Amino acid sequence: MNSFALLFLVLGLGLIGWLTARARAGRLIRVSATRSHSRPGQHATYVALWTALPALLFLTAWSAISPSLVREAVLETPAASTLPQFGFQRDSILGEARRLANNPDAGAFNEEARVLAPAYGKAQTRYSWIGTALTVLLAFAGFAYAYSRVSPVFRARTRVERTVMLVLLIASLIAILTTLGIFVSLLIESARFFSVVPITDFLFGTHWSPQVISSTDPGKSLGAVPLFWGTFFIGAVIAMIVAIPFGLMSAIYLTQYAAPRVRKWMKPILEILAGVPTVVYGYFAALTVAPAIRDFAVMLGFEYASSESALAAGLVMGVMIIPFVSSMADDSIAAVPTSMRDGSLAMGATTSETIRRVLLPASLPGVVAGILLAVSRAIGETMIVVMAASGAATITLNPFESATTVTKQIVDLLTGEAEFDSPKTLAAFALGLTLFVITFLLNIVALRVVKKYREAYE
Repeated sequence: MNSFALLFLVLGLGLIGWLTARARAGRLIRVSATRSHSRPGQHATYVALWTALPALLFLTAWSAISPSLVREAVLETPAASTLPQFGFQRDSILGEARRLANNPDAGAFNEEARVLAPAYGKAQTRYSWIGTALTVLLAFAGFAYAYSRVSPVFRARTRVERTVMLVLLIASLIAILTTLGIFVSLLIESARFFSVVPITDFLFGTHWSPQVISSTDPGKSLGAVPLFWGTFFIGAVIAMIVAIPFGLMSAIYLTQYAAPRVRKWMKPILEILAGVPTVVYGYFAALTVAPAIRDFAVMLGFEYASSESALAAGLVMGVMIIPFVSSMADDSIAAVPTSMRDGSLAMGATTSETIRRVLLPASLPGVVAGILLAVSRAIGETMIVVMAASGAATITLNPFESATTVTKQIVDLLTGEAEFDSPKTLAAFALGLTLFVITFLLNIVALRVVKKYREAYE
């Protein structure tokens, strides 16, 4: 039985356990002379959890270890004695045998795979039935244990609440441990890179040319300052010049000037921009915006304007970031009490003066936090700069010239044919670690701004 069918079987047994335990708990509570500690539904949930959770945990573990058991069983067969000793070639043959076992009509490149396919299928079937039997047995054992404890005096509510709290704790720890795992993996690979390239050459060098790396002085061509400048110039300057005014003005209009009927339609339409895939923005920047900006630059006298300019990527990125700024500003302005606005208008101030002198100062922490979060989102953007920005690492203030970013270079470095432990490939992890730290610091600053300057209104 495959994993999905087994999953539905376990969930079905959990549902049956819930219904059975609820009926038993209700019957016992009605005939009992003592007051019940828990309701029938809480007893039913307790039984359902004991029926499903242990079985699901075992199923997850079995799905992870059963492929190794199948592989070892196949390697012990006489047909596997002719397999080559070279690991990559042997793994390729075993993978092909597994595909043939699952789909006999598929073609085979290696003849050894056809010989091993029946053994692979037999081992998969055997371990599949073993896993099914153990999972079902564990589900019935959990059901029997929990069902036997159903009684009016049993504290099922307490047990269920503790289980739910444990699940919530595990869910929160998964997010934390995932972030920690990303950071540690980047740190380990970056340490390998910095053991070859001095960190000062990487952080303060002004020449980036990973295509030609000297074996005696690799740090000479791996200076990341042009990448940091391009990332800042495109994501934090050009994009924010577009996103901040338009996002802030749209939030002011929607909260202060727009009629309720207009706001009902305009706000979802504006937030659609946040749901557009970034690859669509990349195509739009590369095929429409970039050629138009190049032609415009030529009209202004820039004869060598690039079609992969920093301005093209920054403008489209700014449009993508508008909903982030607008949404945060909208929430911050709407959180200001209407009594402050009404008081300003009652004193004779105009609507624009009220917005400029009352609403914006009161909502400034939320607006600034939204801008900082939008900046961290912009400097981490990949698809737009991959499709619209150039790979030329230059330090320039001319928006019509080519520029590159950290994320663009990470993609280029990891999609090449260089060896994994070469300085060229390891440089991608050093760039990723730097970008991770910068984004993390921006988020901390945004949270500190909100916490320090937040106004609490009654």
